[in-house]
Amino acid sequence: MANKTEKNKKEIRIAIAGIGNCASALVQGIHYYKNVNSNDELVPGLMHNVVGDYKISDIKIVTAFDVDKRKVGKDVSEAIFQKPNCTKVFCGNLPKTGAIVKMGPILDGVADHMKDYPEDQTFLPSDKKAVDVVEELKKNKVDVLVNYMPVGSQKATEFYAKACLDAGVAFINSMPVFICSDEGWEKKFREKNIPCIGDDIKSQVGATITHRVLSHLFAERGVAIDKSYQLNFGGNTDFLNMLSRDRLKSKKLSKTEAVESQLAKRLTYDNLHIGPSDWVPFLKDNKICYIRIEGRKFGDVPVELELKLSVEDSPNSAGCVIDAIRLLKIALDRGVGGTLLSPSAYFMKHPMQQFTDEKAREMIEEFILDKRER
Repeated sequence: MANKTEKNKKEIRIAIAGIGNCASALVQGIHYYKNVNSNDELVPGLMHNVVGDYKISDIKIVTAFDVDKRKVGKDVSEAIFQKPNCTKVFCGNLPKTGAIVKMGPILDGVADHMKDYPEDQTFLPSDKKAVDVVEELKKNKVDVLVNYMPVGSQKATEFYAKACLDAGVAFINSMPVFICSDEGWEKKFREKNIPCIGDDIKSQVGATITHRVLSHLFAERGVAIDKSYQLNFGGNTDFLNMLSRDRLKSKKLSKTEAVESQLAKRLTYDNLHIGPSDWVPFLKDNKICYIRIEGRKFGDVPVELELKLSVEDSPNSAGCVIDAIRLLKIALDRGVGGTLLSPSAYFMKHPMQQFTDEKAREMIEEFILDKRER
């Protein structure tokens, strides 16, 4: 791994790949919670005020990568508010970060169909030459890179994973490309003693975590689940990007596995449907989820559950990433490499190993207390 100077030990230097709505919520949140200094108070929106010795204010954005001409060349504090970003602004007038958004490689990060939509709702690729990402990571002494590539960006996500391996940088894979849950990739991170967390970020209270918990509840209470669906739609670029169904294979697998892992008995393909359904522009970053569970309780008597969940999508995942960043820094401090099992199980839809959310939370607390579990 790249050597970090002692003076930076308390500082967590991060890079962000993909300055979209999720990055906007994360950057806003870092400033919004800058004065949270202890675990003594209940702070809305946070699972951990402090993780180990690390406060949210210890996170410093030092570089970033994107391909949209409205963001490349701007300070991150300005770039996060550029179109097509549309998440809620809960912390505006941010101070300059000093981190300028660099041009990254496009690869498969922009789907062909995106060019058919209005400029305010789609990506506008820059014609600038991509920078040397590995050199940029090394030059800025980056500790952790957060990957926010669009769904279906297999080559782009693999590119940033490889860049982290080459630069000695810890990796958070927020997207449904299987890196940290893939044995081959995980071995590469473990052999270089670089920690990673992935794959495919869960929200704090989103469609997947809600569906998982309800499915686990049914199973724990002896209810046989026969059929279930989860339908999601929204108005951000994520949903617009996912109108291309050929980009959805890993996303659908990730979300389905997250729910199926909580069932007493796996369902057939015809009886379990989970996935994005449509793009509704006026919803912007608001995501609507419908969940239905059909089962049989005592005496094979039917029971049905219908639920509607409405959330601002991007802040919902930022709360998980802000913890994952600090857990990776703890792993770096301890010299722990490879996929971190408990954070991946708790924060990600497709971890290397699935646990119940309650068990994963317990394991995270043990990891923070230095019980040495990956």
